[in-house]
Amino acid sequence: MSNHVRIRDLKRGGARSAPKPRRRKARPKTFKTEDAANIYAKSQGIEKYELENIKPDSALVKKIRILF
Repeated sequence: MSNHVRIRDLKRGGARSAPKPRRRKARPKTFKTEDAANIYAKSQGIEKYELENIKPDSALVKKIRILF
């Protein structure tokens, strides 16, 4: 990229390649095993919680979410 393009971009308020912030909803933390979820809950100091499997019962793998 030539220098005059860089100067033009700076005058317009920033570089062309500057990342734009994403307005995405925060997703819940999930785990593959119940042991990993329990270890995380204990490390975060969470005492009362339930574990929920997000995947259907017919799935071979698990995706576990902590419910407070």
